[in-house]
Amino acid sequence: MRVAIPIGALARETGVKIPTIRYYESIGLLPAPPRSDGNRRLYDSSATDRLLFIRHARQLGFEVDAIRELLALAEQPHRSCSKVDALAREQLDAVTSRIERLTALKSELESMIRSCAKGRIAQCRILDALSNHAHFPR
Repeated sequence: MRVAIPIGALARETGVKIPTIRYYESIGLLPAPPRSDGNRRLYDSSATDRLLFIRHARQLGFEVDAIRELLALAEQPHRSCSKVDALAREQLDAVTSRIERLTALKSELESMIRSCAKGRIAQCRILDALSNHAHFPR
């Protein structure tokens, strides 16, 4: 096991900003580390591993509560992975839904741009479409 490192080194090693590390500690995703005699936080390799796990889960779009549950499940290696699978499927559904909404928005923007007469503002189809409150999927 390596020597404990301060928060700045942990931030550099994981690519997670110091305020975010402190936030994860404050909400209990990352256990508060021991402190040095000078009251500096000192992190070991398990903190690094946990923070990398959290960062990757956030990159995949998992919400904090889901990450908390995934971390708890990871500590129970002999359990069925059905709950982990369910959480991942829920996230996939959310991502799929977001992609569908973004695709609809993209189509609407493309349509607005195609209808642009490239004339004067008074005849601008883009501004006209925005003024007519085009409805987008939410």
